[in-house]
Amino acid sequence: MARTKLIRNATVVVTMDAERREIAGGGLYVEDNRIIAVGPAADLPATADEVIDLAGHIVVPGLINTHHHMYQSLTRVVPGAQDGELFTWLSSLYPLWARLTPEMIDVSTRLAMAELLLSGCTTSSDHLYIYPNGCRLDDAIAAARDVGMRFHACRGAMSVGASKGGLPPDSVVEGEDAILADARRLIETFHDPARHSMLRIAVAPCSPFSVSRDLMREAATLARAYGVSLHTHLAENANDIAYSRETFGMTPAEYAEDLGWVGPDVWHAHCVQIDEAGIDLFARTGTGVAHCPCSNMRLASGIAPVRRMRDRGVPVALGVDGSASNDGGNMIGEVRQALLLQRVGFGPDAMTAREALEIATLGGARVLGRDDIGALAPGMSADFVAFDLSAVGFAGAGHDPVAALVFCAPERVALSVIDGRVVVRDGRVATLDLPLVIERHNRLARVLAAG
Repeated sequence: MARTKLIRNATVVVTMDAERREIAGGGLYVEDNRIIAVGPAADLPATADEVIDLAGHIVVPGLINTHHHMYQSLTRVVPGAQDGELFTWLSSLYPLWARLTPEMIDVSTRLAMAELLLSGCTTSSDHLYIYPNGCRLDDAIAAARDVGMRFHACRGAMSVGASKGGLPPDSVVEGEDAILADARRLIETFHDPARHSMLRIAVAPCSPFSVSRDLMREAATLARAYGVSLHTHLAENANDIAYSRETFGMTPAEYAEDLGWVGPDVWHAHCVQIDEAGIDLFARTGTGVAHCPCSNMRLASGIAPVRRMRDRGVPVALGVDGSASNDGGNMIGEVRQALLLQRVGFGPDAMTAREALEIATLGGARVLGRDDIGALAPGMSADFVAFDLSAVGFAGAGHDPVAALVFCAPERVALSVIDGRVVVRDGRVATLDLPLVIERHNRLARVLAAG
């Protein structure tokens, strides 16, 4: 028999459905992991196995994070990596990351996911592209299952070290046959293409400056043979553009097109320095972009032209990026930053609060190739979060709670439900002993830094 859940009396329910309804005094009725009904109290059943009263709260679809490097939560604000642009920053951190262990991957994934959960995220990708000392993507997948987060695990890779003209040291690259074999193993072992899936695998060579053309082509062939998505970094900063021009004689967008890395099954992180022809290419092909405003600001990469991308029809989502270039993983904070940064770059009308929230929900679902998350409507996955509007940061903003959620200082969620399961209740992660995770994480971070 199905387990039912009734959410009622919310100050407002932001549906992100086809009509973009915002329902005052609204609620949800859930059976197992699916939404059955959304509407005002009078339109919903009166009872359920569990009833949660959310008077004084705003309910929104779970936010979707489309780019992260969760292991980097172990190396936040490392001395020597606090300043400098992307290539300098990476070069200073590669030696630390070469000391990662499977236990570090496990605890950093748990910590990063807890941070995301408490900031409203219910679905996250993770781009793990470095595998020293026996580390495997399996370590992150196991942690995600324990935490209860909907997960798109990206099998990243680096194959071109410094001796072959790449940026990473040779000690952290892998052989290309081994990379492809492991990607195949992961897809066959873990990928679930079904609707409402909690786990999907993507194939994700790291970047133009750390993998070969052959690997990029072979990765695309492999992914499409299995029907999984493709992900990489692209056009992140000026040095990235210069590397592509000098090494390949192409812009990053031209390089992506030449390798078959365009289409609705592909999403690229950053695209800060993408040119107009690249925007048109992505719009024409339905190629997605994970916009990472905090990281782009932290590394002084620039301001991604999100307004122009969206106006031309490019699918755009949000990503917190790695916790060593952000240096946080606050998803609702990223929504706010996306709004503010577009206005800094392109004027006060460049983005509205509701558009920023849409990018973080429907935008993320589209970029990840999903039609079951990102909105609250019958038949959708039961992924939603609630913020308490009595929090100090919302004081004085009651005339528009939806805009307040984006404009005001980021607050912690009161409730998070993923796949019909409560994972955050009363502002605490229900699936983890978070103080214990933090203690373990800090201890391993010290070990990593000390070598």
